[in-house]
Amino acid sequence: MLDDLTGKTMSPDTQNMEKHRAALRAQDLRPIQVWVPDTRAPDCADECARRAAIVNEANCADPELVPFMDATAAELLDTLEAGHQE
Repeated sequence: MLDDLTGKTMSPDTQNMEKHRAALRAQDLRPIQVWVPDTRAPDCADECARRAAIVNEANCADPELVPFMDATAAELLDTLEAGHQE
């Protein structure tokens, strides 16, 4: 298989990745890029703790949030399990 841009032969690994991506695109999926915190950064643990405290405070302030999240998670699991049974 030739690379469309370079005209060179693709490695087997690259060919497999291209086939995988083509299959995902055939399912109307598209790739996205997600940026995440660099866990190697010196202040990462402190920043994660700071953000977790903010989320915890918000969760405690909204008594309806946990039941809503539990119901949503249960619905998602039911949907996923139904999909595996087909």
